[in-house]
Amino acid sequence: MKKEEFIAIGITEELAAKAEAASLKELGNYIEKSKYEEVSEENKTLKRSVSDRDKQLDDLKAASGDNEELKKQIETMKQQNAEQEKAHKAELAQLKLDNAVDTALTAAGAKNTKAVKALLDISKVKLGEDGKLTGWDDQLTALQKSDSYLFAEKQAKPNFKGFQPGASSDRKPGTTVDMSKMSYEELAAYIENNPDAE
Repeated sequence: MKKEEFIAIGITEELAAKAEAASLKELGNYIEKSKYEEVSEENKTLKRSVSDRDKQLDDLKAASGDNEELKKQIETMKQQNAEQEKAHKAELAQLKLDNAVDTALTAAGAKNTKAVKALLDISKVKLGEDGKLTGWDDQLTALQKSDSYLFAEKQAKPNFKGFQPGASSDRKPGTTVDMSKMSYEELAAYIENNPDAE
């Protein structure tokens, strides 16, 4: 977990930093699934591209008898390779965008990322060079308002009753509280927070 996630659940900043360091140390060389998928997909595409180019070279060797024919084949191969490169870049960009959207939906508390994605217009979302999504926040906020059941509720910080160590009080030790001057609501809150009160 990251430091911000620890802070979000109510842990102090100092403890959150220690917990983040401990979790990173425990995970060691952990790689995020999205990063693994990107590298894996790029590896597959590169292997496919290398085998295609090897085949093209074999075809060139076989047709090396006629110089004009050879030039035509070379131009055709250059064009095919340029198209493959363009398609590969588009495929990789789409994969990165999909991973960024999935990560953002998980961070927003989406219960089912596929269902939420279906309700968003992903064509309006762009992934910047800095890795941030543009055209995303407005759509997500609108969806969270209209279909809030698709998102997990944010857990509020726990509200402890009774004595809270480190909490300040307006009352000085040894003083008594005059409950006769309290309204019913104030009295109920006081008794609830001070179960030992008389």
